[in-house]
Amino acid sequence: MLYRSRQSLIKFIYALIDVVCIYFSIYAACFLRQEVLGYPLSFPRFLLDQDNPFQIIFHVWILTTIFFANNNNLYQTRREILEGIEIWHVIKSISQSSLVTIVAIFLLKIHDFPRTIFLLSALFMVLSLSLWRVVKRKIVEYLVIGGYNNFNVLIVGAGKVGVALVEEIRKRPGLGLRIVGFLDDFKTEHLPHQVKILGRLTDFPEIAQREFIDKVFITTHHDSTVFLNLLEQARDMGLAIRVIPQGFDLTSGELFKYNIGLIPILEYSDVITQRKQTGKRLFDFIFSLILFITQLPFFILISLLIKLDSPGPIFYVSKRYGKNGKIFSMYKFRSMVQDADRILAEIKHKNEMDGPIFKIKEDPRMTKIGRFLRRYSLDECPQIINVLKGEMSLVGPRPLPIEQIEKEDLRQLKRLGVRPGITGLWQIRGRNDISFFRLVKWDIWYIDNWSFWLDMNILLQTIPVVLQGKGAY
Repeated sequence: MLYRSRQSLIKFIYALIDVVCIYFSIYAACFLRQEVLGYPLSFPRFLLDQDNPFQIIFHVWILTTIFFANNNNLYQTRREILEGIEIWHVIKSISQSSLVTIVAIFLLKIHDFPRTIFLLSALFMVLSLSLWRVVKRKIVEYLVIGGYNNFNVLIVGAGKVGVALVEEIRKRPGLGLRIVGFLDDFKTEHLPHQVKILGRLTDFPEIAQREFIDKVFITTHHDSTVFLNLLEQARDMGLAIRVIPQGFDLTSGELFKYNIGLIPILEYSDVITQRKQTGKRLFDFIFSLILFITQLPFFILISLLIKLDSPGPIFYVSKRYGKNGKIFSMYKFRSMVQDADRILAEIKHKNEMDGPIFKIKEDPRMTKIGRFLRRYSLDECPQIINVLKGEMSLVGPRPLPIEQIEKEDLRQLKRLGVRPGITGLWQIRGRNDISFFRLVKWDIWYIDNWSFWLDMNILLQTIPVVLQGKGAY
């Protein structure tokens, strides 16, 4: 009862904040376009002002936005949902409420409603409602990391998938999941990550009660009798069971859930459709074009600094393998001395990376401005040109030099099935501090699990990583 009351209070507070954000969004749009509004603004009561000819429309818009936001589960603190997906639900809710508002304008025959105010209000609503949810996530994450409302987790199955799940949970402290231990019928020794094997599956009721378990994850697939027994025991204790789909690590694409009558179906889709690839390419082109135009003065400044710092060209051009093994010229701002490739042979023995990649922290070939560019990945900026040309993507596998790829094995073939990216999982999970084996592993995982929201999440996470200069040299 207390839990439900707390949830209702949180839901009310979230909705109230949304109302405030929507109110200020509409006011900001009206303030900017006062000349077409037709009446003077009187803040903060302009939506209640009897002189406001569009008062009822604004009220309809606010109420329908709250309705659709609630319908899209935006008034819940769902830590496991990606930030990009929550923002998409914001956009979806505002789009739905805007359509209802347009219908209301038509039915009420309000012919002089300013279109610019409508568009600006919708834009400000998306920005404000998305921004406060980003702030909310940071506040919740801070509280959770501090120990607020954490959950005790029991993992059934101490195999490869179970250990991988531990790694992913440990990387996300904001989820508030405290791993108590494993249950496994075949392993008894303790595993890495200081997680204990607490017992066998038959010990589940006792251990769940003794350790005050809140959430259970099943990562291994036994026969139906064992599985159904676990479900029944968990139900009796009021615990929800979360199941990792069998073979998830061997399949690519997406996992869909639907029903045929009363039967739930999980569909493993291994094919990235042409429509999705077209959408990814369209997003890459539009976003990189905006970046190129807005950042052009900054690029010119970097070019001047490079020329003043050392003799040589502004750009460093490197041959790389692109999609389907097609060779292209990748552009970077020059961060090394002019004859860097010739000096490479003399210092190859100092390589600090495993595999075919060559990297050292104190590279003598680096120029003064080059060290700064490398630290904050500014040398990668000209690759926007490669994205515009269709040779690269904003997000994708790391583009390795030809000679490095030719030294590797068949694992590279799958990496060459998509366009390489300016950023990717390798960028947000360590950059140059990760091993070559992990780099390839993450690239393959990205290809197998690609989605638009994964790209958005990687792009959002790239910004703080680059600003911190972590793992870059």
